[in-house]
Amino acid sequence: MKIKTPASLSGDTVQRYVKLLFLMMAGGAIYPLLYLRQNFEMTLISTMGISLAELNVAHSISGMAFVLSYVPSGWLADRFSPRSLLTFSVAMTGVVGLWYASIPGPGWINVIFGLWGITTGLTFWAALIKGCSLLAPDDQQARFFGLLEGGRGLFEALLATIAVAWFAYAVSSLDAVDEAAMVQVIYFYSIVSLLIGALLWFVLDEAPRSKSKQAYAADDPVPTGETEAVTLKETAQDLFSLLLNLRVWLVAICILTGYQVFWATYTYSAFLQTQFGLDAVAVAALTTVRLWMRPIGAVLAGFIGDRFHPVRSLGIAILLAGFSLIALLVLPADSPYTLLYFAVATSSVLIYGVRGIYWASFNTARIEPRRAGLAIGLISMIGYTPDIYMPLVNTYLIDTYGDALGFQLYFGGVGLTAIIGGASAFYLLALSKSDAPA
Repeated sequence: MKIKTPASLSGDTVQRYVKLLFLMMAGGAIYPLLYLRQNFEMTLISTMGISLAELNVAHSISGMAFVLSYVPSGWLADRFSPRSLLTFSVAMTGVVGLWYASIPGPGWINVIFGLWGITTGLTFWAALIKGCSLLAPDDQQARFFGLLEGGRGLFEALLATIAVAWFAYAVSSLDAVDEAAMVQVIYFYSIVSLLIGALLWFVLDEAPRSKSKQAYAADDPVPTGETEAVTLKETAQDLFSLLLNLRVWLVAICILTGYQVFWATYTYSAFLQTQFGLDAVAVAALTTVRLWMRPIGAVLAGFIGDRFHPVRSLGIAILLAGFSLIALLVLPADSPYTLLYFAVATSSVLIYGVRGIYWASFNTARIEPRRAGLAIGLISMIGYTPDIYMPLVNTYLIDTYGDALGFQLYFGGVGLTAIIGGASAFYLLALSKSDAPA
């Protein structure tokens, strides 16, 4: 006698993955404009007519906007649909990108980065993370977050490959100067963001707000009166209770130290160009390889995390990622391109593995869905503070000690702080061992 799988179950699974696919597209399209430096740092600086210090100031401004908007972002994510928030965020990022392509003055560049901090933080981030958390079954949190990180990384890597290929073609075959080719790359990313924003609006459902994973996944109507407005006092009380939650802080520290290691990769371009004498095209190609390691590292870490526990896997991954960053410093200046390729690829797999599963630790904090957005916003505000201080630390170390020693202190210091993240993960694991199954 055959046992038939209920149609509703298979339909629900398909719906979860379809929704996840569009979360991947949104996440992959929205950030490349803000972080063009990861592939084109030196060229971007010359195109915009600014210094490295001025570029780092602009990134610190966007980082400050991130930190200030994360908690309000969680509040918005608890009250508006992913369709509305994600569509607005991705499309407006593209609109601001068109302004960026006009090469405004240094002061306006700071304004642009501040706006990007809002469109990629306030209206976007918590909606993306909460959406994935609610979509994923409790026993597949690492898998879904790994797929989200890997999928949006795959989409971003595809876009970066196209952008780098066009940049190289424009410089070599169209006789365009680096600066003109850079402007074309900015236009490319801006138009892609606008197209993806429109696609999100027409494809995603205007899902009603709900308090449960099941309702979110199935888009069932919410009974009248279930979504009563939360007063400012109740929000403040929820926020205060989250601040007293030790697990929230441990999750935040894991993300902060993991994100520090990831932020250091934004300087791979300048590191490779100044320390190994590579030209702009070679550096862009090498750093694009890093992006292709993102889906591999994130998805692999996601499945490993579900097999051996997300938090245990996260602790090990943070430690290995920090070590890989330090290992780059011992490479000789005359290292062959293949060795640099291997080193960057290996480091990137580990670092993106951390990114792939560090939000899977959120489920261990045992936050009810009603406050999930607020908790995500609070954790993000703490965990992503490297957006503010990392570029400033990089500027100080390079300006004070020069490229060689500056990068040693920068990468070495960040790598060592990964020990704190690993310890926090294992402490969180110990606290969660007594939890009953959700």
